[in-house]
Formats: sequence, C-alpha cells, structure tokens
Amino acid sequence: MSFSIYFTGLMMGLSLIVAIGAQNAFILRQGLRNEHVFAVCLACALSDAVLIVLGVTSLRQIAAFLPWLDPVMRYGGTAFLVWYGARSLYSAFQSSGALAVGEGRSPGFKQTLATCLALTWLNPHVYLDTVVLLGTISTRFAGQQVSFAAGAITGSFLFFFSLGYGARWLRPIFTRPAAWRILETIIALTMWLIAYKLLRGM
Repeated sequence: MSFSIYFTGLMMGLSLIVAIGAQNAFILRQGLRNEHVFAVCLACALSDAVLIVLGVTSLRQIAAFLPWLDPVMRYGGTAFLVWYGARSLYSAFQSSGALAVGEGRSPGFKQTLATCLALTWLNPHVYLDTVVLLGTISTRFAGQQVSFAAGAITGSFLFFFSLGYGARWLRPIFTRPAAWRILETIIALTMWLIAYKLLRGM
C-alpha cells in the first residue's frame, strides 16, 4: 500500500465531509444529546465506506446503466430534506424543556437509525462526493485505488466519530434552551438550503 496515496485519499475524504450538511448536523445533535452516538457514527461511516468502494470500482458502469438515478435521488432527497428541516424548525419553537439536553421525548433507536440512513442515502450530494468525485479522482492512481479508497474511508471514520463524541465538549453551552433553539433553526435552514441547491441542479 502506498502511504502517500493513502494520505491523499484521507485528506480528500476529510475535505469533502467537513462542511456542515444534513449528515453532520444530525450527528452533532445526537452527540449533544448523547443519544445512540456510536450507532449513528458507525452507520454514517459504513455507508460512506460502501459508497467510496462503489465509486472506486464501479463509477463508469453505474453512470451507463442507471441514467435515471440522478433525478430520482434529487427529488426524493429534496422532499426528505424539506420535511426534516420543517421538523427541526418546529422543534426550535417547542417548550424549553424539550430542547434541554437529556430532556423531552427522544426518538427510539430504530427511528434514529432510520433517520440517519435516510439523511445519508437520500442525499444526492453524498453520491456526488463519494461515488462520483472520489471515484473520479481515484482513476489518477492506476493500480493504487485500494490505497486511495482506504485513506478516504479512514477519513470518514475519523470525522464522524470525532464529531459525534467531540460534541460533548459543547454540551455546557447547550444546557441553555436558547442555544438549542438556535441550533435547531440552523439545522432547518441548512436542510432547506441543501434542498434548494438540489432543485436548482435539476
């Protein structure tokens, strides 16, 4: 395995997922509430790993055989992001007790995991970043795609688990209901902005 190519994949993987998005906002919220953090981080990291491997090994075949996939994912992803943003905004205007860390009724494990997977697999940007972009970049390293993919996958695991478990350091700030209101509002606006960009890309 080439360490330099592995490191390139690591840096590329990190650079593509550091920006705040649907996945990251959800993981941050789960980390702050200390709810199903490991499962959420693992689900996101494994999903990225599958998509990265898919992009590195099968990008050209996917584009040729599934030309309809892009518009379907855009519309489905847009609808889900609009709904999730509305739910976050509603949460921002709920009573202060429901917004405090550890208080209020929390979604169960299955619902949380389902939401996490939906935010991952129904977001076309995830496919653009992992399958298309990383898959395209990997073609520059003929014979060393495994090293590149391993680095990108490592970057995903490092980032998601750092975000999920690092959120606890921000928890004192979010004991104040106003901070939760602001976070939920930012999440809602982020979801809607992503949805708008998806529609504009049609």
